[in-house]
Amino acid sequence: MARESNLNTFLDLFVSYLIVEKGLSKNTQEAYSRDLIRYLDFLEKEGRCAPVDVRTSDIASFLGWLKQQNVGARSRARTLSAIRMFHKFMMVENYAESNPATIIEAPRTVHKLPHFLSGRDIDALFAACAGNTGEEVRDLAMLELLYATGLRVSELVNLKLREVNLDSGYLLTIGKGSKERLVPIGESARLQVGTYLETVRSRLDPLKENRHLFLSRLGSAMSRQAFWNIIKKRALLAGIHKSISPHTLRHSFATHLLENGADLRSVQLMLGHADLATTQIYTHVTRERLKKIHQQIHPRG
Repeated sequence: MARESNLNTFLDLFVSYLIVEKGLSKNTQEAYSRDLIRYLDFLEKEGRCAPVDVRTSDIASFLGWLKQQNVGARSRARTLSAIRMFHKFMMVENYAESNPATIIEAPRTVHKLPHFLSGRDIDALFAACAGNTGEEVRDLAMLELLYATGLRVSELVNLKLREVNLDSGYLLTIGKGSKERLVPIGESARLQVGTYLETVRSRLDPLKENRHLFLSRLGSAMSRQAFWNIIKKRALLAGIHKSISPHTLRHSFATHLLENGADLRSVQLMLGHADLATTQIYTHVTRERLKKIHQQIHPRG
């Protein structure tokens, strides 16, 4: 069995495996890499020089050290997931005989109910984009489409022209794990995206040389960071003082669908959740909302 003098030599091999074999998103790859760099550095300081040297107690010690550093349970659980996958890779590639992370239990995480906007807040956010400037038309199109489809911000900014069919009212997106899914757009978003295409994008990219749907004012593809700034700016103009992010609109999309009678399975498919349990968090949101309404309105609430 192969032995190496430095565990970090395996990191590049593992990242290549994540890209080629697992099809994980760039964001997930980067998060796993950061977690594993910290983990492997910890092992090196403990004198562990090869995969076969690592024991279950080493992993438990590392997770305990993370907790001492005030790393939250959710981040520690993600780190353990990366560690498990890393050692499984080591075993499959015959660098180790077993996976020492298998019996380690994940840190318990408290599932916080996702924040979402009310219908009034959504209207105010859209109204903050009212106007005929290129940026106003584009921003409204992006916000309308995000709320209409529940896309992740990375999915929104990576949308290509060919992936959006306004005639049929559907778009095709590539989600986590490089999985494709079809999502209905909705009439309001269709109209706004159509306006953006005709009046703004056609001017920014008249020859359609850029494949991306949404462009910056310079004609380049929109970045995740740029859209974060857009939604913060529009929320400020709308007088929305609560914390808001692109994911807030995704949460609002799911919550409002369930409140209006959509079934959980359909919402799961539109959100691109691999596990129905992930989608079920929104049923807790709607139940809490109903409970508050009951307490506010019922004479003996």
